[in-house]
Amino acid sequence: MVRIAAGQINPIIGDFEGNCRKMEAAAAKAREAGCRLVVFPELAVSGYPPRDLLERRSFIADNLDAVERLMERVQGIAVLLGYVERNGEPGENNLYNAALLFEDGRVLHKVRKRLLPTYDVFDERRYFEPGSESLPVMWNGVRLGITICEDMWNDKEVFSSRKYRVDPVADLCEKGAELLINISASPFNAGKPAFRETLISSVARRYKVPVCYVNQVGGNDHLLFDGASLGFHNDGTLAARAASFEEDLLVFEPMEKSPQRIAEAPSCVEDEVYRALVMGTRDYVTKCGFKKVVIGLSGGIDSALTAAVAADALGAENVSAIFMPSEYTSSDNDEDTRALAENLGMAYQVVPIAPMFDAFLGASDVFCREEHGVTEQNIQARVRGTLLMALSNKTGALVLTTGNKSELAVGYCTLYGDMNGGLAVISDVPKTLVWDISRHVNRHGEVIPQRIIDKVPSAELRPDQSDQDELPPYEVLDAILHAYVEEVKAPAEIEAMGYDPGMVADVVRRVEINEYKRQQAAPGLRVTAKAFGSGRRYPIAKRI
Repeated sequence: MVRIAAGQINPIIGDFEGNCRKMEAAAAKAREAGCRLVVFPELAVSGYPPRDLLERRSFIADNLDAVERLMERVQGIAVLLGYVERNGEPGENNLYNAALLFEDGRVLHKVRKRLLPTYDVFDERRYFEPGSESLPVMWNGVRLGITICEDMWNDKEVFSSRKYRVDPVADLCEKGAELLINISASPFNAGKPAFRETLISSVARRYKVPVCYVNQVGGNDHLLFDGASLGFHNDGTLAARAASFEEDLLVFEPMEKSPQRIAEAPSCVEDEVYRALVMGTRDYVTKCGFKKVVIGLSGGIDSALTAAVAADALGAENVSAIFMPSEYTSSDNDEDTRALAENLGMAYQVVPIAPMFDAFLGASDVFCREEHGVTEQNIQARVRGTLLMALSNKTGALVLTTGNKSELAVGYCTLYGDMNGGLAVISDVPKTLVWDISRHVNRHGEVIPQRIIDKVPSAELRPDQSDQDELPPYEVLDAILHAYVEEVKAPAEIEAMGYDPGMVADVVRRVEINEYKRQQAAPGLRVTAKAFGSGRRYPIAKRI
């Protein structure tokens, strides 16, 4: 019998001692549970992704020193972990993304990642040299086939168009691997956990070997990792699943056919994304050294959902809400923001901006109240942004921005105004999904006042304003944006889907001319397959 544990940890990038303490504690628990092997995620020692920290020689040295200390401290159980290995051979890069198997201070086996992704948010070929071969290792009477994350993402039965010429899993199985282990740091996006289970099930069934998959959990900047580590029997049936969006230690007996622990997966996409946002907000705020946040509430659904996420992530006592009405703000929004803050139990204050807005208008004769245009609307947003940043400076609380993906895509936001802040919580959540998630938040009782969910969206920067004065209905806008941004369809292809050519052209134009805004926006939490940020690298100055 082989009993192994998946040590699903939430590392902090560069916190070598802290990450190793997590692994040491998990190894002790695994040993107490009768496990012979504990497995940790890809680059568990350094945290993933370390990015250009890998260019620092001291970073690499500290990573290797941490491995040596961990090998001394963990006894009585074998450990498989991810770390950065130096490459002593001539090559383009002097590092490997590697896995190390050790037991009682002795190195048993090393594996180097062969498939280095360079698409979307990944840029591993920038730092690492690919491994050259895949060899099983005999351990405890079982021939282990060890792979690292992307090495498993090339199965020809799952991917009709494959990115790589080699298949490390096939190589290992051809050489007699009896148990496949994949250590991973697989970033989350909506729907990916289900696809991942399909992929790993296919691998187990095709090669008739059990599979243990261990994933990182937690948020590191904009990237979120859902955990949900997995064990599959050799017929492709799910044997074990760790918790989603939290640290866990999953015990898996690959040769045992009886039922094992299968943690409940999120119930729907709204649940999945909400839990990802809560985890990502908590980790971004705390890993960056903050304890409290401040949010500007408007009475709209975006700031309401952001407030609900923040309260769940950090505790309502660590969230301050500021309502900054102008002469165009409806009384409904005053009532609704108060009700929201009361429902969530967070601190709430009102700071009217009319006097400050009037002072701006009086500063120069180029501003005009009678001809209230975009300039005057933006001044209001910038007054609010200035107040929020001042409160942040005074109290040490991080400002959370509240704009959604639909607005960010078409530039329906004010640079140095409502875009001010340290984290854009829902900037990768389309407006239609914002509504759906808000209804999910209210499934057991009203948290977000129903009137906030039902009201017509408005920036309230001029009389009787509605978002739809300038934008298509959000269900149409989001469909066009999904096709253009996430599916990378050409305008003609989107028109062929039945959308008005003039509307498509206008949306595409807005997306392209507002790249300069997005590149100055706060980091946003990635929850879709194509987010604005490091995974979508477009020039600002262009003609297309």
